[in-house]
Amino acid sequence: MIAQRAGTTALRRVAGKPNAFFTANVAKLGLAQSLSTTQIRPVATQKLTPADGAALLAKQRLQRPVSPHLDVYDKQQTWFGGSIWMRITGSAFSGSLYVFATAYLAAPLLGWHLESASLAASFGALPFAAKGALKFLAAWPFAFHALNGVRHLVFDMTYGIKRQTLIKSGWYVWGASMVGGLYLAFFL
Repeated sequence: MIAQRAGTTALRRVAGKPNAFFTANVAKLGLAQSLSTTQIRPVATQKLTPADGAALLAKQRLQRPVSPHLDVYDKQQTWFGGSIWMRITGSAFSGSLYVFATAYLAAPLLGWHLESASLAASFGALPFAAKGALKFLAAWPFAFHALNGVRHLVFDMTYGIKRQTLIKSGWYVWGASMVGGLYLAFFL
């Protein structure tokens, strides 16, 4: 793309201001001025005092549009649509990985027992409902992040971009992730 622009620019310069090689041929045909697309804009600057500069900037700021706040967005499409939850679940996964890795490295210094055997024994001692709840707490974000990731990949291929399709696919991902999280928590 850059090479194409450079070639086009060079051709415009040659056509606008031909050199000795092209002068005899191009200028005689009258094509030198008709092919030129070079724009010339005069530049004018003025010296401003700091007070005048601040006043000019304040005047320009008044003409700028105000950025919309979160209240202008359709909550059904944006909040429950999955984009923010995709970020939340991804951040939760990476954050919990960093916290556990740091705790695992610091465990020998602090006298903690975070070895696999002690973690498995302590998890095995929990009641069934607590085990299921902890497993669902890890399984649902995993299922949601995976399914919504596939949804976003489909969006990247420009399928399902219509408003109604966005809303429906968001609810399908929520339902499928709940079912998938329950299956992973209680049947796997």
